[in-house]
Amino acid sequence: MRLTTKGRFAVTAMIDLAMQDGDEPVTLAEISQRQKISLSYLEQLFAKLRRRTLVDSVRGPGGGYCMAKETEQVSVADIILAVDEPIDRLNAVARKTASTTTSASPMTCGPSSTTRSWIT
Repeated sequence: MRLTTKGRFAVTAMIDLAMQDGDEPVTLAEISQRQKISLSYLEQLFAKLRRRTLVDSVRGPGGGYCMAKETEQVSVADIILAVDEPIDRLNAVARKTASTTTSASPMTCGPSSTTRSWIT
């Protein structure tokens, strides 16, 4: 699947958020610094992610963002669609046809070894 810059940044930011497994909200400034993504761009992306209930926001001192759902319930497609990016349907159909013996499971943004390699 080909991702646009917007889609790639949204997925990367959500993976970063999911990997910060704690009770404290994560600020966009922290994500911006770790992932080298513009803070103003992250603000735009997270406004869309919040409207689609993929993230929750916490206001005030110590505020930031948290995952609104369990990481296992969030797919890459959910993230991409939330930021208004079209999904390359032809590529998805080709992949499904190529793997006739196994069922494809959605990629999650949880901290697995697969997703960790995306953000380094």
